Formats: sequence, structure tokens, C-alpha cells
Amino acid sequence: MSTSDAADILHDRKAWLDRAKTLSEALPFMRQFSDQTLVVKFGGHAMESDDLARLFARDVVLLKQVGVNPVVVHGGGPQIDAMLKRLDIQTPRVDGLRFTDQATVEVVEMILSGKINKQIVSAINEAGGFAVGLSGKDGHLIRARKLRRTAKDPESNIEKVLDLGFVGEPTEITPHILDFFRKSDIIPVVAPVGMGSAGETYNINADTAAGAIAAATNARRLLMLTDVAGVLDKSGNLIPEMTAAQAKAFMADGTISGGMIPKVETCLDAVARGVDAAVILDGRVPHAVLLELFTPHGVGTLIKAG
Repeated sequence: MSTSDAADILHDRKAWLDRAKTLSEALPFMRQFSDQTLVVKFGGHAMESDDLARLFARDVVLLKQVGVNPVVVHGGGPQIDAMLKRLDIQTPRVDGLRFTDQATVEVVEMILSGKINKQIVSAINEAGGFAVGLSGKDGHLIRARKLRRTAKDPESNIEKVLDLGFVGEPTEITPHILDFFRKSDIIPVVAPVGMGSAGETYNINADTAAGAIAAATNARRLLMLTDVAGVLDKSGNLIPEMTAAQAKAFMADGTISGGMIPKVETCLDAVARGVDAAVILDGRVPHAVLLELFTPHGVGTLIKAG
């Protein structure tokens, strides 16, 4: 055996030992989350990248294999925009928010419940899992109503109600169908489309839907994959953990601003309704979900009660 061959063997042995050590260190965390429900909101760049989507699918299968009960809720804004443009369907704006008319909501349902949902289901199945695609309309999973938003007229300072069409918000989550899957080897993948009292279809923000489902299923964790590292302080550093009170203070002093505010509000609502903790993490990081759950340090911002 040459010196270079011996060095290669030693290098490989060290790599194998490192992997074995990693698996051993993950065991206490696997036991902590065994038989617990985790709701994962999948979206952003992680969903648009084929490589990251495949890694995400494998990670979800691994969660199920070690006894965790993952529920995946996905978005699809960019894909919806692309299809609307392709079909030459114009979507007017109301105070900067998209108005969703009947034609638009039909496209939304087609893309969310059809194309995207089945792509994620296929990826999980190809990774060795057993996934089933659902929308909020299946099994009365998500009951919804028209989203209520108001805005002040800058001239008169009078508050007005905004009509956003078929944009909705959850009024009730019926988790029976998800409870059934929990007792099986099936991984549910949910498109955020809800049904109104008259049978009308509503497009629901995926973060909002995931938070509502997490609360209704008594989830141990709500994991929200985003395109940022998590919540950052005013110096741009990641805040690894905060209480609900600290999160509210950060919103009040401007540390948390812009598009991060609704994400943090969704986390706060879920925690207030019984979810043990919610995490905002960077879906662009390979294996972000496993790193967050099965390592001591995690990779995002964890928000808990207090």
C-alpha cells in the first residue's frame, strides 16, 4: 500500500467518524421531536431552486422516518405571477396590494393546488416518502373569509376598507384529515387555498395558513423558510432567540420592519395559540430544517412565549 493510499484511507475514516458523531449528537434532538407535529412553510428561493427542493424533500422524508410528523404548507407567488403574465391576465392593485378577481383566483388555485403542490409531492415521493397533496378545500381543512384590510386616506385621514377580491384569511381549521395522516406514514402537503361559507375559493397567504394549521394541530414547532437568515438586529446580526415580549419591542422600535413584520406576527399568533415555538430560518441554506431541529445551535430565529 502506497503512502498516498494510506492517507486516503485515513481521510475517509475520519470523514466516516465525523458523520457517525453527527448522527450520535442528533439523537437527543430526534427523541425530543419524536411523535411531535412540525408545520413547515416551504417557499421562497428554496422552492424555486431544484437542488434545494430536492434536499428539502429528502429532509422531510428523514423527519418522518425518525418519528416526527411533518406537515408541509407551501406558497407560490412567483409561479402565479408568471402564469398570469403568460395568460395576459391583468391584476390591478389596491393601495399596493393585488386585487384577486374571479379569473385570477382560478389561476391561483390551478397553480397552487395543481402544479406546485404536485411538484412537491413528487419530490418527496422520489426521495422515498409517501406524500399526499391537499388544498385547504379538502376535508374542510381551511374555512376562510374575505381578508379585511383598511387604509387611511392621506388627505382626509379617513380610514377606508380595502376590497382585495378573493384574498382570504382563515376562520377555522379542521385538522381531522391531518390527524388521520399523523397515524400513518403519509406526509401531507397543503396548498393555501381556502373555502368560504358559500363555497367560494380564497387565496390565503402561505405564512398565515401555516401558522393557523400549526395552532390547530398543537404543533411543537412552526418552521418558516424565508430568503433571509432570520430576524436581524440593527447591526445586521442574527438574533438566534427571542421571547414574544422582545419581538413586540423590536417591532415597536423599528428593529423588525418591512416584510419581516407579518412573518413575526404570524409566529407570535401561533405561539400565543399554543405552539411551543416558531422559527424563521433561511431556506437557502442546504438542510436548514435538519440543522435547526437536530443541532444545539440552530440556524434561524426562534420565537417563544414570554
